[in-house]
Amino acid sequence: MAVLIFTIVFFSTQIENFISPANLSDNFRQASELGFVVLGISLVLIVGGIDLSVASIFALCNLLVLYCMHVWQLPLPASIAITLVFGGLLGAVNGILIGYFRMRAFLTTMVTLIVFKSIHDLINVKVAVPISSNFPDSPMWDTMGYGSILSVPTAVWAFGIVALFCHILLTRLRPGWWLLAVGGNRRSAYNIGLPVNRIVALSYVASGALTSASAIFYAARLASPGADTGVGLEITVLTAAILGGIRLGGGKGSVMKAILGTLIILLLTNGLLRMATSAGTARIILATILLLAAALDIRWFKNRHKAVQEMYVSPAYLKLPEMPDDVAAPNAAFAPNDRLKNVETIGLGMIEAPEDVILDADDNLYSGNRHGEIIRFFAPDYKRHEVYARIGGQPLGMAFDAGYNLYVCVGGMGLYRVTADREVELITDETNRSLLSVIDDSRLKLADDLDILPDGRILFSEATVRYEMHEWQTDALEGRGNGRIILYDPKHKKTTTVLRHLTFPNGIVLGSDGQSILFAESWKCSIKRYWFDGPKKGDVEMVIDNLLGYPDNINVASDGNFWLAIMGMRSQVFDLAMRKPGFRRRMAKQLPGDEWLAPNINTGCIVKFNEAGEILDVLWDMHGENHPMITSMREHKGYLYIGGIYNNRIGRIKLDGADETFVSSGKYHVG
Repeated sequence: MAVLIFTIVFFSTQIENFISPANLSDNFRQASELGFVVLGISLVLIVGGIDLSVASIFALCNLLVLYCMHVWQLPLPASIAITLVFGGLLGAVNGILIGYFRMRAFLTTMVTLIVFKSIHDLINVKVAVPISSNFPDSPMWDTMGYGSILSVPTAVWAFGIVALFCHILLTRLRPGWWLLAVGGNRRSAYNIGLPVNRIVALSYVASGALTSASAIFYAARLASPGADTGVGLEITVLTAAILGGIRLGGGKGSVMKAILGTLIILLLTNGLLRMATSAGTARIILATILLLAAALDIRWFKNRHKAVQEMYVSPAYLKLPEMPDDVAAPNAAFAPNDRLKNVETIGLGMIEAPEDVILDADDNLYSGNRHGEIIRFFAPDYKRHEVYARIGGQPLGMAFDAGYNLYVCVGGMGLYRVTADREVELITDETNRSLLSVIDDSRLKLADDLDILPDGRILFSEATVRYEMHEWQTDALEGRGNGRIILYDPKHKKTTTVLRHLTFPNGIVLGSDGQSILFAESWKCSIKRYWFDGPKKGDVEMVIDNLLGYPDNINVASDGNFWLAIMGMRSQVFDLAMRKPGFRRRMAKQLPGDEWLAPNINTGCIVKFNEAGEILDVLWDMHGENHPMITSMREHKGYLYIGGIYNNRIGRIKLDGADETFVSSGKYHVG
């Protein structure tokens, strides 16, 4: 927007009547014609491709619609339909080669640019004279070219309708989300079952059809079969798209960005033309702008984390209670032991990043992996496994409901459900926006853990609203209340935030009263209780305020108490740093992220505690051989199953005296 304003102001001072109503009307008419092509190439860029052949497609479609109207004298609707289909077919050539044959987009469209242009030149020699010698008797054709509706050019109305549809497509419809998903990460898109090849191919078809729409309005306005039609158009539209903010790497972009880029480039080219700049010089200027915009886009994408460190990271003061001095004493609550040393391993090397684990009534074991899949290990020996469902993002907390559905918190994506028929469904990926928030915090960044309430409602944690899952270290450095707890009501399909300003809220488990939950605040090393129903509804109270490490998932034990995963241990140095926000701010600005002070997540343990906050038991793996980082555990039929987001295996240990009829997923059964 700032670039657009600067362009208008600059040329207004250099050119008389640059922003006069007549000039603006003409500019908007041309911008709409250009905008169709920019929209088309934006869809291709969003999906991770590039289309250099738009100039040749534009020239061929211009020639075709003129021949249909001037020589064949076809009705206007038929001419438009033929041209749109023809443009889509030309785009399909690119789409099939790139989408299905997986050819390089740059080289492929460069070749089709040359081939299509050669075909245009051969045909143009034969049809230019007949086209120029005949003119159609069609008032609607004239209206499309230079007419207006309510003083607004016809082309602007048509472009506005198409742009609105594309906006709805990208922001509200599944095909648009698929485009963004494929452009963001093709591997993840494939893992969740998206037809990646078809989506890529169709983006080129859409680009061809939109380019043909531009050619139709251009032909109606100028009626010119010139040999130089469309020359340099690919540079113009690429510059407009990238300057507007469509990312070259794919996965990001919007219709508004495409429109802004179109207006900037159109005003720039028209301004240069009115200043008597030669065509060659104008193209050099556009190519230079394209080069600078592409370099900025690439460099920003590569170095954005450094910029975030400089401008965005905002450490807060966080004082934790002093760690007890007698922590290593034989009778202390956290007295060291080696009870996890001989944990049995499941799926060693077959799974990566099993953050949470859960079992069904048939004793089958489920866990997510970092490739965006949920893996099922079959009882009784867990030697055989399969991909139970493909979700696409990192599965974190999991819970079964009474209808045999597996609910999953997916990092960066929200809350999902895998039905008993193994269909993956999005439940929610947004909540109500904070009234006083400067930025829109309605989208879910890091849904973490969940539990299902007796009436079917779901409470889940979102660890941070400021950072992505892989940026957890930055959130830890801030020590700020960036997290929240969210309630999803399936009856009304409504998602609302019930608690805000929590410091990395993590594990969630239903309390024994059925009216409250216990949840962990990782960087505060504490466990709290929140009442969602009953006479104390809305209240929050402390349960444990001085854990020795950073708590993660919480689950029910067979004796009615609770198991807690400690993913890493506190240190006096890091505790001190959390009381020095200025020190952490300087560290974030002056050092790369891999040299920051960070929470120790190399050694963890499992703790059993009761609702009064008393530590009842603790299990350690002091040498960190089997489970150096523990993020979850589930008790099931006398065994404790252990997960860890940085591990490549699941652990199992026999519990002495545990109830061997206790099922981690309650009465639920998965077929």
